[in-house]
Amino acid sequence: MTLGMQSILLAPNQDVNSIQRKVARWEISHDGDFDILIVKWLDEVIYRAEVHEEFLLECQPMIRDGIIEAQVSYVSKDEVELEVEIKAVTTHEFAFREVKSQEKIPSDWPEVPSFEGPGWYGDVVFDI
Repeated sequence: MTLGMQSILLAPNQDVNSIQRKVARWEISHDGDFDILIVKWLDEVIYRAEVHEEFLLECQPMIRDGIIEAQVSYVSKDEVELEVEIKAVTTHEFAFREVKSQEKIPSDWPEVPSFEGPGWYGDVVFDI
């Protein structure tokens, strides 16, 4: 979900592999609602780009006990060309859940294929 969000922001046909990356460990926590934890993580990624100029390109997240810990690679935000800006992550129609083996999640949009488990499914709406 995080990488999908970041790909929406980037202008097309950029070679981000030619930009020198930095690595770090980012963490966010929330007691309670699992969905809110995911929304807070996405908000953190947007916040780091806006305030610290750290544009995330890759991440290896681990979720446990109300915490998301992620090994990330990022670049300076001014080294990438952005096409749009996300103002906020919404909880409107938010979904993030595990999909069991043989379970199929149909898509509401013709350009997005259906998803068949096992795996994880996410759907989020952004304010742009």
